[in-house]
Amino acid sequence: MPKRDLILLALDDDTILQLMQRALKAMSYETAVASNRIAIDRIVLETIPALVLLGERFDKLPGVKVGRELLERFPTMPILIYAEKESTSLYKEVIRAGLSGCLYPPLRNEDITGSVERSLQRARHLGDWLRREVKLTTASLERRANLSETELQRYEYIFANIGDGVVILDDNGCIQLMNRAMQIAFDLPAKGYRGKPVSEVIDHPDVNILFKQAQAVPLKYHEVNFEDGRVYNAHYTPLKGIGWLVTMQDISHLKQLDHMKSDFVHTVSHDLRSPLTSVLGYTELVGRAGALNEQQIEFIDRIRSSVKNITTLVDELLDLSRLEAGFDTLRETVHLEDTLKLALDTMEGQFRLNNQSIQLEVGDDLPSIRANPIRLRQLLDNLLTNAAKYSPSGSTIRISLLDEDSWIILSVADEGPGIPQSEQGRIFEKFYRASNVPDKIVGTGLGLAIVQSIVDSHQGRIWVESVEGKGSTFFVVFPASEQETN
Repeated sequence: MPKRDLILLALDDDTILQLMQRALKAMSYETAVASNRIAIDRIVLETIPALVLLGERFDKLPGVKVGRELLERFPTMPILIYAEKESTSLYKEVIRAGLSGCLYPPLRNEDITGSVERSLQRARHLGDWLRREVKLTTASLERRANLSETELQRYEYIFANIGDGVVILDDNGCIQLMNRAMQIAFDLPAKGYRGKPVSEVIDHPDVNILFKQAQAVPLKYHEVNFEDGRVYNAHYTPLKGIGWLVTMQDISHLKQLDHMKSDFVHTVSHDLRSPLTSVLGYTELVGRAGALNEQQIEFIDRIRSSVKNITTLVDELLDLSRLEAGFDTLRETVHLEDTLKLALDTMEGQFRLNNQSIQLEVGDDLPSIRANPIRLRQLLDNLLTNAAKYSPSGSTIRISLLDEDSWIILSVADEGPGIPQSEQGRIFEKFYRASNVPDKIVGTGLGLAIVQSIVDSHQGRIWVESVEGKGSTFFVVFPASEQETN
């Protein structure tokens, strides 16, 4: 029977600790519990856990600090932070420290195990062999010189035959090691690249962007596209005392499946438009065939309203399928504050009709972003429309656009009914609407799904903070244009 992965839990909250233990044991993981910082060191040295789950604060210390100290000795060990509430500042700390990610309530068993499995999978892609075989307690590749010839051949054989592409760079960006999968991906010779700058050996626009952006902020995911249709998921990770580790996983088959699904949705939605247009046209002609009584006019109006709602749903389905199919390729320099002001000008009449006021905060000299201006306008329209739709008459909608450490942060806060805590994790799912939405507020449940697809296609991030009965605040984070961050 294969050995089960060990998850180290370092959490001060007993309730959360028990929840994590139950969820992980249900998925056949072994768990170990550390009650203090010293216990973490002992368990890590004795067992080398597959993943560490830390509290936002543990043993009176910030969890990020504890995780950063662990990474100094075990650079590829996946580490997750659990926090009571999602926040921009914590997210940035986790990124800077090189940790795997965060977990926030509300938590379901599938949320916990899903985050753990994704982190473990990434760790394997980063070269599980290096961490498990030599335990990664070394601070540099110089230790290879101390290995016996047999051991050296063994590790080189393992490295060369890893299924994912792997390349190790020194601090100057020069290639130290590259395995066969990476050579095949870029059609490179087996030798002749060691010691050369990676930009000279691998001349690919997506890879160049990956290296430039990851120097400032470690990227979790970055797609590398080839002209023959292949798509790779690349990851760029710092190795303290060594340099950088780049891994690439072939996800072409996953992209093909996703395109097939999107094509199906697009085809079905497109075929619905013609009959809907016909129905709407005939409702306009019925009155010309003869006088209608009041009840018949009411029925016709209901038919017309229903058809328009279905048409809106079809349009949003088509829009979402285009986004998910990867057709959103246009990129140009965009100043988000200008796009925001245009969107607010367009919606001024709706805000006035609802007797709603706008409180706007825009930072000075905001950097631009590389984006599709049409999609950004669509994102802003959806967020502002939702804020106006769910906020009561006489309320204030607060909007801010600020720059923090080369990230553009947009927030839109309403005074609506809020989102129940147990449902906040699903609010960006297709067709999902919160259970406390009043019946009189119509919607398709696709607006936020479209917003998230736009954010994802621009390497951004979106989340919501909400208290039921007190409104919701949506946060969107975009990376600033690299030309202005260099």
